[in-house]
Amino acid sequence: MSDDQTAHRRTSADSPGPQFALVRVPQSYLSVEGFARRSGVHPELVYRLVRLGLLEARAEPTGDLSFAPEQLRTLARIQRLRCGLALNYAAVGLVMDLLDRVAELEAAARHRRRAALHR
Repeated sequence: MSDDQTAHRRTSADSPGPQFALVRVPQSYLSVEGFARRSGVHPELVYRLVRLGLLEARAEPTGDLSFAPEQLRTLARIQRLRCGLALNYAAVGLVMDLLDRVAELEAAARHRRRAALHR
């Protein structure tokens, strides 16, 4: 076996499978600047999305805003809808609400199917 084949097998065996982590998700709340830096947007856009109700923020005792790490995924979703479908922010909010509702209905349908199989 050649060195290349050995290296390929070692890499394949050591790897647990495909990994799709695009952004390292922090474990604690992020400041506006940290949130903007991690997501690659300007802080003014972050404030705007909070004012529009598309992002959820926590008000700190100092008056500053902070963001849960999960909000990075929400912002990525907003950007995908805005850029991919050329939606304005009002439409983005509506589409996100509808997609969330579809996901809830699909989860409920899966739950009912599993319950029916176990009867």
